[in-house]
Amino acid sequence: MITTHNLGFPRIGGKRELKFALERYWKGEIAESALLDVAAELRARHWGQQATLDWVPVGDFSLYDHVLDTSFILGNVPARAGGELPGGELDRYFRIARGRSAIDTQACACVHAGEMTKWFDTNYHYIVPEFEKHTRFSLNADRMLEQIRQARQQHPQIKPVILGPVTYLWLGKSKDGSDKLALLDDLLSAYAQWFHALEQEGVTWVQVDEPVLVVELSDTWKYAFRKAYFQLQTTRLKLLLTTYFGQLQDNLQLACELPVAGVHLDAISAADEVAKIIDWLPSHKILSLGVVNGRNVWNTDLSQTLDWLEPVAARLQHRLWLAPSCSLLHVPVDLLSEQKLDTEIRAWLAFAVQKLDEVKLLAMALNQGRDSVAAQLRENHAAISSRKRSVRVHRADVAARVTTIDESMGVRQSPYPQRAAVQRQKFRLPLFPATTIGSFPQTQQIRKTRLDFRTGKISEPAYRQAMRHEIEICVHEQEILGLDVLVHGEPERNDMVEYFGEQLGGFAFTESGWVQSYGSRCVKPPIIYGDVSHPHDITVEWMRYAQSLTQKPMKGMLTGPVTLLNWSFVRDDQPRAETCLQLALAIRDEVLALEQAGIGIIQIDEAALREGLPLRKSQWGAYLDWAIRAFRIAANGVKDATQIHTHMCYSEFNDIMSAIARMDADVITIETSRSNMELLDAFDQFQYPNEIGPGVYDIHSPNIPSVESIVASMQQALRRIPAQRLWVNPDCGLKTRAWEEVKPALRNMVIASRQLAGDINQSA
Repeated sequence: MITTHNLGFPRIGGKRELKFALERYWKGEIAESALLDVAAELRARHWGQQATLDWVPVGDFSLYDHVLDTSFILGNVPARAGGELPGGELDRYFRIARGRSAIDTQACACVHAGEMTKWFDTNYHYIVPEFEKHTRFSLNADRMLEQIRQARQQHPQIKPVILGPVTYLWLGKSKDGSDKLALLDDLLSAYAQWFHALEQEGVTWVQVDEPVLVVELSDTWKYAFRKAYFQLQTTRLKLLLTTYFGQLQDNLQLACELPVAGVHLDAISAADEVAKIIDWLPSHKILSLGVVNGRNVWNTDLSQTLDWLEPVAARLQHRLWLAPSCSLLHVPVDLLSEQKLDTEIRAWLAFAVQKLDEVKLLAMALNQGRDSVAAQLRENHAAISSRKRSVRVHRADVAARVTTIDESMGVRQSPYPQRAAVQRQKFRLPLFPATTIGSFPQTQQIRKTRLDFRTGKISEPAYRQAMRHEIEICVHEQEILGLDVLVHGEPERNDMVEYFGEQLGGFAFTESGWVQSYGSRCVKPPIIYGDVSHPHDITVEWMRYAQSLTQKPMKGMLTGPVTLLNWSFVRDDQPRAETCLQLALAIRDEVLALEQAGIGIIQIDEAALREGLPLRKSQWGAYLDWAIRAFRIAANGVKDATQIHTHMCYSEFNDIMSAIARMDADVITIETSRSNMELLDAFDQFQYPNEIGPGVYDIHSPNIPSVESIVASMQQALRRIPAQRLWVNPDCGLKTRAWEEVKPALRNMVIASRQLAGDINQSA
């Protein structure tokens, strides 16, 4: 019989219950016990939603981030989170997650939050583990063991999910320059204790996630894998070595030879490796295949999948397990929540609950024959065929326009030095011009007004007037603060991707399709189901009004084509590069419309540029070529006097700075605060040619930066970049922060900017 299981389930709840409980807890509105009750209720509900599987995961739930959970289980907690500060383990946990716990106050000084970056090539963010030469690990797995006991009350067969030791080390950063791998022996001692505790709890199977096996590994790291798993053979636990997001390639033999009871292969990303791993895997090991895409929302073609699975099942028999390709953390919870979604498009989709149904159907067909699920296969075939035939998917005019793209569309009229001189003459900005990334606080009133408009409680004229009022407030506050380049604050926007997708052709939207980005931050990715078009101007009216309120330059805010692509659920019936070109043309239309309306500074956010990189560096070139080409097509149709900005955040950019320079944006604002300006190290070897605004404070923490800390950060930048090419700005948008946090933070930022300019002028 074929076995079914799951690698992980969405944590946030179908109605974002975890998000709201966390935010109430941080505000002091509920006690720790109430937060933990919500978490327990969600876990129980999720186990119930997975009850038809043979094995149910435990330990995939987290209050903030599973990598941070691992750090706490292993006792790897930075000293700044505890010490003399009040509170218990949960307070320490949230101090590292966000810089502050519920019991902390402004006067507390709080702590520097842990660095946050992208989880491989997804839009999920994890808290980076911190290591030093003298780091030592000490096991505390009590919370996981308690969850195992809770889960057993609902399901007889549970499978703990833990992050593997080698991936944990690989994901972390040495804060003192020491060799992370020197910590492996002590780390393995803690893992051995962890495994022993699981064995004592009666666990038989453990899912050990080692996704780093899909990246290029040096011989040293490959040796670390062999050392780790041969040394961990101290219990009778059966380990399922779990990989996802890519191909094993040169690590395939290594994965097969490690002393584990089974291996999971992402058969969506690594379909051509299925036959190879069957040949290499010893006959006593099970093979788990991820046969349903855990990262996208399209139906699985069940008949086509069975065509290649049936011979595999015949060969492996009971040694075959079926699962989604990766954790379902990356998709919404349940399609049944979508009652307003277009019925034709809805029939093409599967969310987490439906994907588990697909896994179950495939197993039933293999165990009992296709006739046992004939009706479901016919329904699935009809949906797959409907999507292929739909006239809504392909548009001849869009396809024709893509064929007209030539290289001149991606080239500015003049090189940067010439147009920079034109822009300085036009804008006459001071040294270290102060600006923000775009959004300002999305207050409860703003959200209520948008909701009232969507539900028909207020008219469109009333809605527009209300949004104009919010723009007036935002512009007025920026004038008082003394910012040099203003933004309109984006009160009319729900999300930087969803807002644009709603007004472009080829996109569909959900009501409850929420996905966790980090902590309590959730996004609702749009669905690109067809060819993308730009039927009308999107931002021009709002920007023209905002500019009318001030004599200072107003910055138009757009989301770039690569970010629209990478932060959406993208159609899988054509290459992503082709969809990105369609998006580039649509954004180009909006850029030119803003310029025509008199907006002289336009920011095109490409926050997701790096996360689209293939996980193997050998494949980066092709992606960067088409991604940067798309950005340049979107941005470079403007005159020299129009200043193009772009923004990037929460990824590792040091190793692609030369590619970022090829974008040829006049100004790039980029996140550097959580990593303590670590990005600037890239400029020791690479002379970035244009202007840059390194993010000087962390907007994802409620902590307010001091003038001194901002000046110190900018002084680090000055050691690499001339003052004439430096801007001062936060590291991301301010929509998630409150005005009482934003005003003092920006006030300090402006003071720091003026202080820096004064110091430069005095020394000149």
